[in-house]
Amino acid sequence: MSNQINQAVSKVFNQLADALETGHIEPRIKIGLTIDGSELGLDVMRQAAETIKQNNLFDVVLIGSDVEWARDFEHVSTTDCQKDAYEMMEELLHDGKIDGCVTLHYNFPIGVATVGRVITPAFGREMIIATTTGTASTQRNEAMLLNAINGVAVAKTLGHKDPTVGILNVDGAKTVERALVSLKENGYELNFGESARADGGIVLRGNDLLTGTCDVVVCDSLTGNVLMKLFSAYNSGGQYEVAGFGYGPGVGLNYRDNICIISRASGAPVIANALTYAYELAKGKIADVSKEEYDKALSAQLNAIRESLQVKTETSEKVIAPEKEIVTAEIGGIDVMELEEAVQALWKRNIYAESGMGCTGPVLLVNEKNEAVAGELLKTEKYL
Repeated sequence: MSNQINQAVSKVFNQLADALETGHIEPRIKIGLTIDGSELGLDVMRQAAETIKQNNLFDVVLIGSDVEWARDFEHVSTTDCQKDAYEMMEELLHDGKIDGCVTLHYNFPIGVATVGRVITPAFGREMIIATTTGTASTQRNEAMLLNAINGVAVAKTLGHKDPTVGILNVDGAKTVERALVSLKENGYELNFGESARADGGIVLRGNDLLTGTCDVVVCDSLTGNVLMKLFSAYNSGGQYEVAGFGYGPGVGLNYRDNICIISRASGAPVIANALTYAYELAKGKIADVSKEEYDKALSAQLNAIRESLQVKTETSEKVIAPEKEIVTAEIGGIDVMELEEAVQALWKRNIYAESGMGCTGPVLLVNEKNEAVAGELLKTEKYL
């Protein structure tokens, strides 16, 4: 964190030098902070705001109830009600009076999800978790596809020109991997990372989270939310989040507000980091970067790929299994959510198959004599 602050301070001095030379001074960035609603009380908000004020990189605008210490800051008073604070925050953002805001428990529209930022414990590396709250789509696999774009947009806004991307080994991971590979083959620039485990691949294990193998980890929001809580509060007993940058900004197609989320259990260090996160996103113009990434993805047939991820309509057709055979050949790489469908797809071709779970994930079992043809059929049916 100190290195980031030093870099930001250096930028400020460079801007001052440019201002002396050109006579033009850019207005200081202002980041709002809604101060009501924390389970830890108002004092954590005060500590975080004072930390930012001492660093003097940008200005904090407090939004919320009247408290004595708020007089030391620009303060927009509201009743002690989060609804009023949210409305005021949105008004200030839309009027351009603040460039971003940090708040608690905000309800984003469907299509928008937040991109978290943590410090991994093994090597102290920063890692983006896409996503942590909200939902990019009501369809899980489609949401994870969009989460990858959201994570890349945030990483690029923070200065990672070519961030590495991995997919957490959760339900849907293999399906999302195929979708992202298709997007890349269609022209969208995507730099896949690789698991540090012996078998590699872009599907990440728990070890990869601890070491920060990739810059961006793609997962569903519910899993991402749990990860954020573990990374933030694992050394405090869970009641006080002490590490990381909060649950991050809401990002999505055509969404432009820089609203970053913290938890009601976020402590002063996390709130201060979240304010700095919002500042860096404002500085890097997250809305513009996000639009650029989505424009590129749309040009790479994003909508067609999204359509392919829609949940298939169930049919009443009953598939009867062929005569049972000894199955010793394993076919891996099929998503666990599609495993039974893949079995029945082979049954329709009169190939006996069974589903199973290997040490590295789900597998489909066939007789050795059918392995090659079964593999080709599964590729044709888009299960591999």
